[in-house]
Amino acid sequence: MATPAEIRNRLTRYPGGDWLFSRLVTWRAPYFASISPRFTELRPGYCAVSIRNRRAVHNHIGTVNAIAMCCMAELAAGVMTDSTIDRSLRWIPRGMTVRYLARGDTDLRAEAGLENAPAPGFKGDIMVPVIVRKEGGDVVMEADITMYISPRGQGSSD
Repeated sequence: MATPAEIRNRLTRYPGGDWLFSRLVTWRAPYFASISPRFTELRPGYCAVSIRNRRAVHNHIGTVNAIAMCCMAELAAGVMTDSTIDRSLRWIPRGMTVRYLARGDTDLRAEAGLENAPAPGFKGDIMVPVIVRKEGGDVVMEADITMYISPRGQGSSD
């Protein structure tokens, strides 16, 4: 089975490949379509997802809603994790801690990174840091997402 990064690499060889990959991901996990994400980079250990600053993701003061930012952070962390861990493992988000640092008043980019992949057979939590930035590079939100990793075919709790 190919990883999301491998699938994206194949698709981006063609015009519209980023768009198609983004649509495939949101077809598999429909809730994420609510923010209309666009994957801009994806490789083992790193994922970047962008969203446009548009009314559909605004809050009552006209900036990007905090939950939309959480959604893009979880999406970036999840797809990055899926592209990084060994194919014998699976993941599920277990928790998220967020810090809102500034208004999201431009298009936004969430970047998730992981320096070391868990070894095959690993079972437990890993922390995935995510940073959401404005177009100018200012940090809008930081998130630490706890991913529970376990071998495929085993239960999802300790």
